[in-house]
Amino acid sequence: MASSPRNNSVQKATQAEYSQGKKSQHTEEANFYLNCRAAYLTVLKSSLENIKSREQLSLVLQQAGRNPSQKTINKYWTSQTTALNFDDFCAILKQEKPVTKTELLEAFGKIDTDKTGYILHDELYKILTTRGDKMTWAEVNAITKQADFNCSGKLDYSKFCELYLSTREQSCRTARERLEVDSRLRQQQFGNQAETSSEGIPLPVPKPSPRISKKTDHKLPKADSRAPSRPSSAQSGKASTCPAVSVGSSSNRSTKLIEPDTMKEWQCAQSKGCFYLEEDGEIISHKYRVHFPQRSSVCVTIKPLNVPQVEGRSCHWLSVDTALFILKENETQENLQLVSFTEVQNKEMFGWKGELGSGNYWLLPFTTGCRLRKGRTQVTEEAKLVYRDEDGELALTKDFRAALLDIFETIDLDGNGLLSLEEYNFFELRTSGEKCDEEAWAVCKENFEMKKNELTRQGFLDLNLMEAMDREGDPSDLWVTLLSLGYNKALEMTEACPFVIDIYSERCKPRIKAMYLEAGGSQLSRAVCRAVVNKGEPKVLDGSENTVVHTYKSGRRITSVIENKSENKVIIHVNNEQSKNCLNNRGLTVFAVEVAPKSMMFSFVDLLS
Repeated sequence: MASSPRNNSVQKATQAEYSQGKKSQHTEEANFYLNCRAAYLTVLKSSLENIKSREQLSLVLQQAGRNPSQKTINKYWTSQTTALNFDDFCAILKQEKPVTKTELLEAFGKIDTDKTGYILHDELYKILTTRGDKMTWAEVNAITKQADFNCSGKLDYSKFCELYLSTREQSCRTARERLEVDSRLRQQQFGNQAETSSEGIPLPVPKPSPRISKKTDHKLPKADSRAPSRPSSAQSGKASTCPAVSVGSSSNRSTKLIEPDTMKEWQCAQSKGCFYLEEDGEIISHKYRVHFPQRSSVCVTIKPLNVPQVEGRSCHWLSVDTALFILKENETQENLQLVSFTEVQNKEMFGWKGELGSGNYWLLPFTTGCRLRKGRTQVTEEAKLVYRDEDGELALTKDFRAALLDIFETIDLDGNGLLSLEEYNFFELRTSGEKCDEEAWAVCKENFEMKKNELTRQGFLDLNLMEAMDREGDPSDLWVTLLSLGYNKALEMTEACPFVIDIYSERCKPRIKAMYLEAGGSQLSRAVCRAVVNKGEPKVLDGSENTVVHTYKSGRRITSVIENKSENKVIIHVNNEQSKNCLNNRGLTVFAVEVAPKSMMFSFVDLLS
């Protein structure tokens, strides 16, 4: 018998309520474990490090907003206890709920028998130094000094409760903010953000570079904010440990990018961009929006940009691996869906060839970080940037002029030999954190050489010379610019990799525009995970049928994604000690990876040298 529309509606509503409830429960669990990790990493260096003393236990509980008594500490740290791990800590926090304002007021109310709302300091001293976990006079005195709001010699315990709770909340917030800001804490030993959905991938809310001090206005397709990185957004505090993983090197794809002669007649759009290495090791880059007026066969390529260097200096970035992930906007612009990525290689170029429908697409550049990382080489002699000529006038040195011309070549995204206001603002945001508005650009036009309202090379050189002149030859500001663009004190570009993107289309003229300069975030992590799972070779780990390692090899790059199908988080120990002629994006041969339940994680990449 067919069900009525009314019954179908009730059933759908019930399912929707159930789904919403599960989603809310998962979010609550995720936030709980994120707070746990934030508190844990305030005291310890890693979520894999154990609590080794009752003092450490007391400290991490305090960082999590608890105020444990000695009785509580003794409950969890007995004479047989030698260590507690992160899971034990999470379990303790589930048992030891933070005290509420009502509970605090009830406790004070038992002392304030007259219900005046106040407790005399003398009475408070007597109680706190003689009962329960006895405090010292100095400790009690510190409380009364901070909480004697009207200097009357008595404690307004309602206000004290508010102060205590706000201080506790601020402590937890500070720990979480530290975790969010420091990518080394977010990603240490656990890889990037977890992939949790096989549906369309939302575009992330743009995150400014850590060097940027001012926010800029972005208008993006509607999207979820960047997914929080967590060690165990688990639905259970239990964790299972899987056997060690070793990376294989079996080939998945052809490594030749075929370019037919007919492509020479295809219409082409080009844009340059750059990967920049941040102080904390995070990599940011330009992100692009591409429009195709109609369906067409397409070829997309990316490769490091061969910027000429001063003779005798190496071009470190030419060996940096690059890739592009292609994502499609849907009709409502609410989500992006992974289409493909540049998986075939021709020397330093990576590319993809296929057919794309009309509409808007996003290109997300990617590099593993195997070759773009913080260097340990110390510069023995600082390069000179300016000097005074025979007339005593300031001038740019030959080496600094060459570096500035290379920078111009990199930030001239459309390659027309001129800097538009939009291109110049990417440079400004990267180096100073501020944008140049139309009015300031008009002033620039009055003082420096421009063509068609765009800054010339000579104008760009003169602008930097003026900066040196404003500081009477002090190069400090010039060095801020150079260091933020990946140069070291020897004027070598060691912490950046400029690249060039080419888009060939058979039937129409594509349009490409750089939209943002930011970190890849969860958007890029999800794209990498989905690409590896779709194209790679899966292998179930011995002794753990719900844990699958997907490995994909493209050219010299081997990428692995760990998929956890179980209801519990898993901790996997990765051992690459047997790998030869490989560079790892973590810089480690042995490390641990923690994967949340029902999720997958882009965990490690090897680059064959």
